[in-house]
Parts: sequence; structure tokens; C-alpha cells
Amino acid sequence: MNASAPLAPAILPQDATGSSRIDHLVMLNLVEPGSRVLDVGCGDGSLLALLRDRRGVDGRGIELSRQGVNACLAHGLPVIQGDADTDLAAYPDDAFDYVILSQTIQATRQPKAVLEHLLRIGRHAIVSFPNFGHWRVRSELMLRGRMPVTDTLPDPWYETPNIHHCTIRDFVGLCRLVGARIERASALDASGHPMRFALPWWVWNLVGTQGVFLLRRE
Repeated sequence: MNASAPLAPAILPQDATGSSRIDHLVMLNLVEPGSRVLDVGCGDGSLLALLRDRRGVDGRGIELSRQGVNACLAHGLPVIQGDADTDLAAYPDDAFDYVILSQTIQATRQPKAVLEHLLRIGRHAIVSFPNFGHWRVRSELMLRGRMPVTDTLPDPWYETPNIHHCTIRDFVGLCRLVGARIERASALDASGHPMRFALPWWVWNLVGTQGVFLLRRE
């Protein structure tokens, strides 16, 4: 996909009800039923459980925090403790149909290397992240001269786990750099819903609070 072309909006699944996070429902709709899935930085396992229950995936997870691993194991999810920056190198090529990195790439030390591993390990990679190019973020920096605190960037600068803030435009550039093909992409609005219209990336970069991308190797 040409980085300057309009990006087609993601569509929520028909059964998008309940208390699941909307970005999780967007990602759910990108995964084929019965697929082999690795969720990197899976947290408490809520996305992995959703994929298991609604898509019947053969899912695995890797999570840095012991608290998150324990929560996953308590719900019967096969999750190990590990670090995306150091442990993805141990996975063989094409081990999974999808490798998911949800709201985590900005917290890794080497985002480019992590993305390359995702594309090597899986036939597809799904990546979501908060968009630091959103107009509210820009206005906080321009008008108040302070690092922003928003719904998608809720922590003050001295407590945030995010060490590599990026914009949708930045991520599209990284995809081009590592040779990743953008198969589908969506920007989520302030309420967490995907924008319903195909728009140029620069519009999404201004008004989207989050980006969700489905990628594969070129």
C-alpha cells in the first residue's frame, strides 16, 4: 500500500457487543478463525481470551510482568514471561499465522528490531499504538509547553512506560523501511471507534488517537 494513499477503515465485527475494548474488537476482525496466534505483551490476556473464545485460535502469549502472566494462567491461557526486546529472536520463522503487538511497540527499547521479528515469526503482524500526532497532543505541546496526558497517553512523563512515542506517519515510514506491506489499517477516534471513511494518512495522523495496522512481509 502506498503510504500517501487513503487507508481503508477497519470494520467492527457483527458481534461487537459487551465490555471488550473496541481496539481489541478491531484486531479480532483481522484474524482468521482457527489461526495460530502469538500475542506479544499480552497483559492480562484479555485480547488472547477474546481471540480464543470468538475465533477459536491456537493462541500463545508472552508478557513481561509476572502479574500479567499470573492473570493469564488463572484464565487458562498459555502465556510465558518474556521480553519482546530480547526473547523474540528465539522464535523460528513463520511459527505463527499472526503475531500481535497491542499498545506495546512504543514501550520497547528497539521498535524497529521488534517489528522485524514480528514479520519474521508470523505470516502477518498486527500492531496497535497510541498516536502521538493527534491534535490534542500537538496542542498540549504547542500551547502549554508540556508533555500531554490524554486517554490514550494517561501517564505523566515521569511515570510513562512509553519510551518511543510515534505518530501514524512515523509508523507508516517504519513499515516502508523494514519492507512491510500494509494490508489493512485504521485510525481510532477519541471514543475508540474506527473511522468509517477512507482518508489520507495525514488526516488520520491529525485526528486519530490510535493506529491499528495489519502487515505482512513484502
